[in-house]
Amino acid sequence: MNGLVIEYRDPLFGIFTIFTLIFIVSFLTYAYNIYIEKKSRKEYRKLLKKFELGDLKEDDYIHLYTTYNLPFDSIILLASSFLHKGDYNKAISVYLALLEHVKDPTKKEELLELLGNTYFKGGFLQRSKDIYLKILKFSPHNIIALKYLLLIYEKLKDYSKTQDVIESLKELDVDIQKEEIFITTLKIIDDSLLSFEEKSIKLLEIFSANKIIERLVMEFLLKYNKKLFWKNINKFSLSKVMDLLWYLDFNDIDFNAVNNNIFLKELYSAKKHINSSTSSDIFEFNVLISTNNSTSKVDIDLNFDFICTQCKKLHPIYDNRCPHCNSILTFKVKPQLTKGYYEKNSSLQ
Repeated sequence: MNGLVIEYRDPLFGIFTIFTLIFIVSFLTYAYNIYIEKKSRKEYRKLLKKFELGDLKEDDYIHLYTTYNLPFDSIILLASSFLHKGDYNKAISVYLALLEHVKDPTKKEELLELLGNTYFKGGFLQRSKDIYLKILKFSPHNIIALKYLLLIYEKLKDYSKTQDVIESLKELDVDIQKEEIFITTLKIIDDSLLSFEEKSIKLLEIFSANKIIERLVMEFLLKYNKKLFWKNINKFSLSKVMDLLWYLDFNDIDFNAVNNNIFLKELYSAKKHINSSTSSDIFEFNVLISTNNSTSKVDIDLNFDFICTQCKKLHPIYDNRCPHCNSILTFKVKPQLTKGYYEKNSSLQ
């Protein structure tokens, strides 16, 4: 009996028992972790497959963020795919869902900025405004929010509010001079209390000191005060509005002024309104002038694209602000030779 007791109390047996228990627990833990990992990988692959097919739902993004600890930046990158596709409502849904789970103030502010920007791009100006005003409540020095508010108030033609935002940006030492001149010009153009003549005079006064609004001034005069435009053509760089001049009605052209301006003579010779120029340094004009003087019938015309000198994006329609980078008055007119009306229509027959 004593021998049995001594054998049971043998320290080697106790150590063996402990190691056996540790091994069993470790094995079970390892097996359980393998099972969980396989299950997680299966779910993750399922999510990735859904993402490849473009079927991720809002909850899937939250699942990736909360369950798999996918980095915040990676989630934002995945959600941005909707923006590239132009699916603003989907992107908005993802950002709103993420806002319910993100606690870090910096990440929350970044999400709100993305949400405000997406609302803006989607044309939801009031919602975008509300988001940026919300950001400014807890982060009054947020320059991104202030700049977008300026864009929103500009689009809404709320010029009293734009001035408030401009003053705030000035206090933050942001160079806002160009925006201020631009907003002042728009304010004059939209002022219903001023006559076209009064607006024209004010615009010319601003233009004399700030050449950046040249296209705005010429466009206004060509639309509402053509007489004053032709009287002041020597003050302007007319190539900046060659598209407007090209499409100008024949009866609105002052040919006395045209005959005293080389650029206009070349443009309207290319247009076949006159026959004063035999060549031009502008390639497209030169081709058209040459074909006009040719005996063979070649029906070609001129079209215009607009390239932003800031972001280099090409646009088919002129805009005072680039819709891609929001820069002001950076579009440059780019003439393009194209098939004439007769040739395009005859090719369909």
